[in-house]
Amino acid sequence: MVEVFENVWIVIPCYNEQAVIGKTVNDVLAAFKNVVVVDDCSTDRSADIAFKAGAHLCRHPVNLGQGASLSTGISYALQQGATAIVTFDADGQHNADDARALVRALFANDVDVVLASRFLGSTKGMTISKSLVLRLATIFTRVTTGLRLTDTHNGLRAFKASAARKIDIKQNRMAHASEILHEISSKNLRYQEAPCCILYTDYSRHKGQKMSGMVDILKDLFVAKLN
Repeated sequence: MVEVFENVWIVIPCYNEQAVIGKTVNDVLAAFKNVVVVDDCSTDRSADIAFKAGAHLCRHPVNLGQGASLSTGISYALQQGATAIVTFDADGQHNADDARALVRALFANDVDVVLASRFLGSTKGMTISKSLVLRLATIFTRVTTGLRLTDTHNGLRAFKASAARKIDIKQNRMAHASEILHEISSKNLRYQEAPCCILYTDYSRHKGQKMSGMVDILKDLFVAKLN
């Protein structure tokens, strides 16, 4: 599978992740050659740690949000000649083996996008309330986009370069998650889901997997409906 993974780029948005970004980059580099971390004007040592770990580094001069970071990272990867792009969270909740499985499915099944699903796979440490909000969000998104999905707010995704060029991320912050799905639907991109494991830790819950993160999901859905 060397020819498949050779020009795949992993895009990791990052904001104040100095405690985990080094390990995340190291884990991904063990499976992929090309990693770009987009530092969204962190106030800690995230950027330096990511660069020293071996990642390419893009830096925002002001904090713009995760959507903007993904847009920057995807543009950078395309400029480097990426044949496929994987979006990957910085906080340690994703793993590189799942990312490799997404890329294999992307090329083996002749689709444009592969979306990871924790509900087809497994989770560790997810609360009941988190599960409920995510399942409600999935139902809402299926109704509004027509996409037959089991998990709609998962940051682990794989795109062929041709699909990545068609997806226009305008929502800088949390609303980008629903925006990407609406783009897949409106551009008639071929998609499928693949199972993944999501690891919820005390750190990831503190960073965004707690109740405030669930509120962000609801805001995300509301913004998507307005658009």
